[in-house]
Amino acid sequence: MTTARFPARPPSVSLSLALRCAAALAAVLLTTASAPAAPAGAGAGSGGASADAGRAGARTTSAWLPYWDTEAGYASALAHAGQLHTVSPFWYTASAAGTIAGEAGAGDRRIIDGLHAEGIKVVPTVVETPGPAAMAALLGDPRERATHVDALMDVVTSRSYDGLDLDYERMAETTDPALVERVREGYDRLTEELCARLHARGKTCVVTVVPRVDGEGLAFDYAHLGKVADTLRIMGYNLHNALAEPGPLSSLEWYDRFVGYAVGVVPREKLEVALPAYGWNWTVGSGTRAGHVTSREAEALRRTVGAPYTYDPVSGTPHFDYTDDEGEEHEVWYQDAKGSAAHLAVLARHGVRGSGLWALGFEDPRLWDVLGR
Repeated sequence: MTTARFPARPPSVSLSLALRCAAALAAVLLTTASAPAAPAGAGAGSGGASADAGRAGARTTSAWLPYWDTEAGYASALAHAGQLHTVSPFWYTASAAGTIAGEAGAGDRRIIDGLHAEGIKVVPTVVETPGPAAMAALLGDPRERATHVDALMDVVTSRSYDGLDLDYERMAETTDPALVERVREGYDRLTEELCARLHARGKTCVVTVVPRVDGEGLAFDYAHLGKVADTLRIMGYNLHNALAEPGPLSSLEWYDRFVGYAVGVVPREKLEVALPAYGWNWTVGSGTRAGHVTSREAEALRRTVGAPYTYDPVSGTPHFDYTDDEGEEHEVWYQDAKGSAAHLAVLARHGVRGSGLWALGFEDPRLWDVLGR
């Protein structure tokens, strides 16, 4: 999905990219097998620019496909294809205006063709590594920005992709108001230019953002993004993250506030709120980074250590405690189907039907029944 936030308070949700990448790195280090990168090639997109076109019938959900666990995520996508309108492989990283590199397995035609065969759009995700100052300079320079748009278009035309998902978070990690404003203005121009180019080719433009709440996410101009993009994905997780004190990844009240803001400035049919399918395992009192666990791993751990299932009705998330073999106390918060159902009810109250998932292969298997209601 960067600089650390203060662990004494719920950190900025903009840390989600750093935490997702940390989880990716950990997973990669634990495995010796990875898919080889596919050779570059040209292809015509099969997608359109309408946000509604891919959501006909029961297909109300999009989901990210993690490159470090491609096969499990791909299997989940195929098993639940009837509920997915879009899959976004987490495949590309921009490090400079004209430089966008693929992760392991990026552009795998087997994955792309297999998803297309099930009627699922393939809209790969691009993340960025430059920090706020560097991105403000890039975005504010018309030539550099044009170079970057060209590089992004090279990605989308390299395969039969249906569009792009721009997930730029590091650029927002600053508390300097002037720098926030420079990033916001530059990102408005970038998304306007990129979405226009994508639409000219019949491609979908997706922009992923952090919640606009409690002074966070100010670099993301929801009103502008809601006009130029086909879909605005809000990452509904990391209220507490790996660098924070133990606590829920999301809460019902938090959802009510950030979704309430979003529907006031963005057409509801363009909104998606991505649900977490993971959790954090904190070593209590250590001050160390929490360990990443998928929802499946969290539930398996709970059963292994014999901890009772405890559901917090205030946040709408499960959690449990245990003591490890070395005598250290742990606190685990995660999300499952029961909690997701409660959060989806908040979306429904605001008239938002679009949901997302971070990430395929992580989820509680019962979640798909909840998403299908």
